[in-house]
Amino acid sequence: MGVIYVTDREGERHELEALEGWRVMEIMRDWELPVEGLCGGCLECATCHVYVAPEWEDKLTPPSAEEEAQLDQTPNTKSTSRLSCQIIWSEELDGLEVTLAPTFD
Repeated sequence: MGVIYVTDREGERHELEALEGWRVMEIMRDWELPVEGLCGGCLECATCHVYVAPEWEDKLTPPSAEEEAQLDQTPNTKSTSRLSCQIIWSEELDGLEVTLAPTFD
């Protein structure tokens, strides 16, 4: 077990216990952070959009073409934007830092 640090939309930082093989989206939802994940990780909604801390970008598996296409349609993206449903937590990601992106309607 390890940890993920998540900054919520109000600027509060949370330390969450993380389990190997779980999607970051699932970890955040289990800790009751406001992540919808409406499509359940099928790359259809972007309601799990996060900003990855720059020092972690190179440690993640690069986004797939499908993830990039979904992010291209998502408001408020940045160069560090990712869909948290596509980040699978592993020991190498112990200490990962993400920030919840603003919601969109």
